Amino acid sequence: MKMPESRFGTACLVGKPNVGKSTLLNQLVGQKVSIVSHKAQTTRQNITGILVSGESQIAFVDTPGISFSRRTHDRRLVATAWNGVAGADIVLLMVSAAKSPTPESSALIETFSGFTTEHRRRALVINKIDLVRRSLLLPLTRRLTASVEFDAVFMVSARTGDGVDDLTAWLASNVPAGRWQYDKDQVADMSVQFAACEITREKLFLRLHQEVPYQLTVETDQWEEKADGSVRISQFISVPRKSQQKVVVGTGGAVLLEVGKRSRQEISAMLGRPAHLFLRVRVREGTAPPVCAGSMARSGDGGPVQNIGTSKRQHGGLAQRR
Repeated sequence: MKMPESRFGTACLVGKPNVGKSTLLNQLVGQKVSIVSHKAQTTRQNITGILVSGESQIAFVDTPGISFSRRTHDRRLVATAWNGVAGADIVLLMVSAAKSPTPESSALIETFSGFTTEHRRRALVINKIDLVRRSLLLPLTRRLTASVEFDAVFMVSARTGDGVDDLTAWLASNVPAGRWQYDKDQVADMSVQFAACEITREKLFLRLHQEVPYQLTVETDQWEEKADGSVRISQFISVPRKSQQKVVVGTGGAVLLEVGKRSRQEISAMLGRPAHLFLRVRVREGTAPPVCAGSMARSGDGGPVQNIGTSKRQHGGLAQRR
């Protein structure tokens, strides 16, 4: 009896900010591989989530939201998004059913048509159908497909998972034949260090919303494996201005402690072992010393031990509590 043919391909998600691309990616893969927040443009890099469905393996690329802003930073993110289309076997254009089409939507679809070719499969994914009346979906679909021919149209709720199984089945049957490129249990093409930074960045956006800038970044300073099986992680949170450093730290370090605690809990769950997380906030252009906080899981009873202080050196330890 002939064995089923293995398939492998890449699928790229593109769309305007806040249409739910990261939420859909996490829903497709079955766990979090891309950060989700109410703040637009939280996805900085083309993050690959990996799905196995039957004999097919699909590598998803989640891209920054495409806007038509004139700001240099936004233009760079848009370039990153369109670069993600290059080489993809399937391109998914994602729109929100909860927002009426605008001239920007038409421009996006026109640009999308130019960046995708007949050699690639392309599908329209209408998200957030749980937020609108079903009677509005068919007229919306007609309007969105008037100028571009899609191979398929899907109506989904990335939040609830409604319609996602149909999308998964279509993707699995439309990627080309080929050997798998990743291990069968692998869900993302990123290091655990990068994933940990993404978790911290998500917690910052969720806590601060519009108070923090797009340019906020999180990077690993130190990652030390301990003899007891735990890991000590030191991360730098970088912001452009001193005033933003104060916002991220919060009064008496309250914001940083809360973010550190939530991030540490999720990182520990991701790693399956205790994580000791130390966060420092620094101004990217300037000489101000970084303000830091530690959020640690005590190995004995699991209770949090938190420290607040001001580091006297950029790569130094925590200063004594005042």
